[in-house]
Amino acid sequence: MKISNISINRPVTVIMLTLIVILLGVVSLLNLSVDLYPEINVPVAIVSTSYSGAGPQEIENLVTRPLEGSLATVSGLTDITSQSSEGNSIVILMFDFGIDMESAALEMREKVDMVKTFLPDDATAPRVFKIDPNAMPIMTLSINSKGNIEETQAIVEDKIVSRLERIEGIASVNLSGGLSQEVVVEIDQLALNMYNLSFNQLKSVLISENINLPSGEIERGDKKLPLRIVGEFESIEDISNLPILLSDGSVIRLKDVAKVKLVNEDISNINRLNGEVSIGVNLSKQTDYNTVKVAQLVQEEIAKLEKELDDVDIEVIYDASVFINRSISNVAASGIIGGFLAVLILYLFLRNVRTTTVIAISIPISIIATFSLIYFYGITLNLMTLGGLALGLGMLVDNSIVVLENIYRYRDMGYSRVDAAREGTNEVSMAVVASTLTTVAVFLPIVFVEGVTSILFKELALTVTFSLLASLVVALTLVPMLSSIILKVDHSVDEKKRFSIFDKGFEKVQNFYQRLLKIAIRRRKITIALGVGIFILSLGLLAFIGAEFIPSMDEGSIEISVDLPNSTRFETTLDLVDKMEVDLEQIAEIESIYTSVGTSGMGFIQNISGNTGAITAKLVARSERDKTTFEVADEIREMYKDYAGAQISVSATQNQGFGAMSAPISIELKGDNLDVLKDYSDRIVELAKGIEGTREVSSSLEEEQDELVLAIDREKASFYGVTGASVAQYVRDLTKGTTLTNYKTDGQEISIKVIGDESIRGSIDDLRNLMIETPYGLVSLDELASRLEVVKSPITITRSNQARIVTISMSTFGRDLRSISQDVEDGLKQMVLPDGYSYYVGGQNEDLVESFASLAQALVLAILLVYMIMASQFENIKYPLIIMFTLPLALSGSLIALFITGRLISVPAIIGVIMLAGIVVNNAIVLVDYINTLRSKGKTLKEAVLEASRVRLRPILMTTFTTILGLLPMSLGIGEGAETTAPLATVVIGGLLFSTILTIVFIPTVYLVFNSKKLREEEALEKL
Repeated sequence: MKISNISINRPVTVIMLTLIVILLGVVSLLNLSVDLYPEINVPVAIVSTSYSGAGPQEIENLVTRPLEGSLATVSGLTDITSQSSEGNSIVILMFDFGIDMESAALEMREKVDMVKTFLPDDATAPRVFKIDPNAMPIMTLSINSKGNIEETQAIVEDKIVSRLERIEGIASVNLSGGLSQEVVVEIDQLALNMYNLSFNQLKSVLISENINLPSGEIERGDKKLPLRIVGEFESIEDISNLPILLSDGSVIRLKDVAKVKLVNEDISNINRLNGEVSIGVNLSKQTDYNTVKVAQLVQEEIAKLEKELDDVDIEVIYDASVFINRSISNVAASGIIGGFLAVLILYLFLRNVRTTTVIAISIPISIIATFSLIYFYGITLNLMTLGGLALGLGMLVDNSIVVLENIYRYRDMGYSRVDAAREGTNEVSMAVVASTLTTVAVFLPIVFVEGVTSILFKELALTVTFSLLASLVVALTLVPMLSSIILKVDHSVDEKKRFSIFDKGFEKVQNFYQRLLKIAIRRRKITIALGVGIFILSLGLLAFIGAEFIPSMDEGSIEISVDLPNSTRFETTLDLVDKMEVDLEQIAEIESIYTSVGTSGMGFIQNISGNTGAITAKLVARSERDKTTFEVADEIREMYKDYAGAQISVSATQNQGFGAMSAPISIELKGDNLDVLKDYSDRIVELAKGIEGTREVSSSLEEEQDELVLAIDREKASFYGVTGASVAQYVRDLTKGTTLTNYKTDGQEISIKVIGDESIRGSIDDLRNLMIETPYGLVSLDELASRLEVVKSPITITRSNQARIVTISMSTFGRDLRSISQDVEDGLKQMVLPDGYSYYVGGQNEDLVESFASLAQALVLAILLVYMIMASQFENIKYPLIIMFTLPLALSGSLIALFITGRLISVPAIIGVIMLAGIVVNNAIVLVDYINTLRSKGKTLKEAVLEASRVRLRPILMTTFTTILGLLPMSLGIGEGAETTAPLATVVIGGLLFSTILTIVFIPTVYLVFNSKKLREEEALEKL
């Protein structure tokens, strides 16, 4: 017995089951986590090793290469790159998506252990850690008070940090821009010489006199008391008055040979909000916690802190949840408006409140049922899942429309409510099931799509699938049951009623369609030629439609990074940033300016250096400005182009999108010789700068640093009884200082640093005259050195797959990614590289090419699956082939829609084309199925085609317009987060509208062509 018949016979059971579904769906919705995107596990791991004092080339040869050689054999590895800079080696390993990163990290540690003994003794043990997107801050705060920066820092450390750390879901709270104290012991070299003391003796005294050691146990009666000997410094005076025993037995104090003072460490980082110095606070969440919920708890705690601390002002600079909430609300609003428009168009077509109500009920029930499936499948409520619901909203009523319209037709023919519900549902049930399965089937190939595309759109595909399956069940159970109870046909309704204008208009359309169809049938060859011609001409639009990976989102924030030459002093960087801030204040769209001088970058690898800075310009709300964030960013970029001596990079913030994952276009130039790489990379930079639409063109070898190189004469060093290593350590301690021990006060540990006096660091000549302690007395450094000169050296040496590379990266503006990439590649083809040197174009352009290739494979597979399902339904291989002629028409409509709206071909747009393969065939399925039904009842071929086209015109237009109107708000791309799903909606609307208009004429004509032999026989009989 068919499920629809059971539903009609047992209405109470159906109502109760529906209420259960609604109850579970509501509970599931309340418990769904909210986020912007599906959870993304980045398959990237890093091996970091420090080797203090070594230059980039030493780091490359002694540390990076051995690690690369061992790590290159790790399973699942797709790419290995490295960066060798002064004192540090970073090896980055990229794996296939879907790999178990825990197992990969374990294997990496095993490989590292195999080469650890071959690394330099002074190098730290390599650290292996995975890249975790959750390590990125979800909130950034700027805190200041009425007091100075020291007082503000004390308040933050003592009263605020602990409160924030206790919030559920917070993993870490990191401060920036504060001050740190240290005890500096500045050696007076002349005094040391006068007392015949060595620098190393002084260091030994400081270490040995600051003690706190367990020293065994002492018996006391029947107990044993642990013994601890303490002699820690209790004050700065204690350190200054530290006694030092001389060789003649006399005692002097440390203050006699050194200045001891408690000072703030050299300022290397300052944070400012709108010009006022502040403390920056970055908050990261724990992996399994929801961004929105954690951010809400933080906001509540901030409100409490501001009430308790009257003098403290806490400003939220960045809050990931704000954009998430706005994006989710925007997509939800688009869905609600689309649903309302779909119901409205149904009302106009059906002209009956009861029939419209039956279909309108199916929308929320299908969506609520989908929430249950989403929850039990472990999917979050995000931009993709809500986009899937909004996308499926118009399609949710398609099945119900076809069923109800057929029931209504039987009711209009005089059948009773129950008989009309039974016969009407049974007649179209197979067509409804087939059309749903064809739509669902197109999402199966997305399983074979790789990378970020798969992660993003798998949840969208699942959501649409769940909603369509739910709507199918509703259409075959709830709709016939309700129709058998409440469906009423009032034959007294005539053209004088309020919708007579719409009815008259539709009747004119129907009459025009019948005349047009008869002409098309008579001139079948011309009709088919027109269809083929339109398809071919639409393909020509590809030359005018650009391409991009995933559309960037307007987050209302701009990141500006500042890099000065490596030896630039912190104060110079600060002065430049001051001028930049003044310029930014002239831009009306900017609401606030947050500056961090001394740091650059954010998240996994942050650069801390006095020659770098970062400015975050937060814009006013999108509704309050005419310019997009990208246009404001380009305006700022133009404003800063005349700043000489500084490398300034301006980009629209993409914390929530995928723009920050890699540069739009990057070129890897591979070879061995750094000088040759530098020469050709400079040429490529000039080439790229000359291409229209490129911005921020830079090379990883663009900047070199001045380095003072000191070479020890081994023969002379040996003559004086010292080694090169001991001389290097001695010079380092006096010029840079060395931290020997700690001074504890007020629950804090303050480092004690010993350093030579300022005269040693005043100039290169002062360094030459530095006196070195030897077993035979003091000797000048100039006497021990064979070479002391300033040379140029690369700041960082980058390698990819164990070969040196230079990376030339660039941003884009005003032109699409594909056309700029093509121009770049055309220019590179004209460049002749030496033997052993090669280039590779990557970045988002590489992601675009890989994703498009993968999606093209998925599209072909989807088309084959759709054909197989239809062939199974019709038990015929000819009729599905007829229906497949709708696909090129849909592609034509999609290209026309993209061209008219000015949108680019992107991953979401291609997903839309794949979806169209399952959507556009539905109308043709319903049409061809009914033609076959009429033919089985004795109608001639031409009669069946004309009558089926006339009868099915109304449901075809209804399903088309409900889907289009359901997607219309999303296709406009208005509001936060709409940029990602707008191309998808645009493609579906254009393809569906265009294919429907042509399908109702083209498919009947093709049907007759495929049955031309039978048609000729029937026409011959008519003439007799």
